[in-house]
Amino acid sequence: MAKAAKTAIKKDPKQAAEAKNYTKVIKAVRSPKTGAYTFKEQMVHKDKV
Repeated sequence: MAKAAKTAIKKDPKQAAEAKNYTKVIKAVRSPKTGAYTFKEQMVHKDKV
């Protein structure tokens, strides 16, 4: 496995700060046919949680 050069990986502080505004939401959704639960995952802005 090849390593990426340190200069190739650039961290943008603005993008890192923006990423902190999102959270992962996991919802349990029940199937009307079988009654089994499935899980839906979404990335949602923290103001909409």
